[in-house]
Amino acid sequence: MEGVILVVDDDHKTVDLVSLYLTRDGYTVLPAYDGEQALLAARRLKPDLIILDLMLPGLDGTAVCQTLKGESQTPIIMLTARRTDDDKLLGLEVGADDYVTKPFNARELLARVHAVLRRMEPARIPPPELQFGGLTINMVQHEVRIRGRLVSLTPAEFNILAALAQEAGRALTRDELLERAFGLDYEGFDRTADVHIMRLRRKIEPDPAQPRYIVTVPAVGYRLRGAACAIACGSGCCWRPSW
Repeated sequence: MEGVILVVDDDHKTVDLVSLYLTRDGYTVLPAYDGEQALLAARRLKPDLIILDLMLPGLDGTAVCQTLKGESQTPIIMLTARRTDDDKLLGLEVGADDYVTKPFNARELLARVHAVLRRMEPARIPPPELQFGGLTINMVQHEVRIRGRLVSLTPAEFNILAALAQEAGRALTRDELLERAFGLDYEGFDRTADVHIMRLRRKIEPDPAQPRYIVTVPAVGYRLRGAACAIACGSGCCWRPSW
């Protein structure tokens, strides 16, 4: 995952904790500890996203958010101990793109970061067909083949495999996979994603105990190994396995 995220909080422990989770997920983190530092860093370094506490010394988070939103479209996630509906509405009214309350769940915060950054990306039209060695995924017909043999997948299994294929080489969290499979409002458990991955491996892997395609990324989730060849796009690209 690429991206630069500005984390603003007067509590150094909170900044350190959020930074730890974000850097583990592949982001570059810029810290700031008050509103003036936040404005200076945002204007000078132009981060891809800002995680902003409301209760800052001097210039508070509401003023920082309102000022920055008047200058750019950089997405802002409020991270604050203020939990009332009025506080949330205030944050959203001044331009915040999302709102997370303390104490926060690290997985939820990462999922919110991913979702907000995805919304900021220009719409991408995936190639109609992707190939990973002997694994072929047809995005239009929702078909998966292993060396030409059609594999029967459930809709959720196909959505998870398609998500991994479209971002091949990048680890997706379990929450991201469940979101892609069932939608933003789905509230599942880690075990749900693991069960779907287990079933996918049984259907597409030559040896599910030693996966060739879907590999586990400890403490993160899963990724599809290798880079895809968009075999139906006429690009003439050629896939090379990484094993």
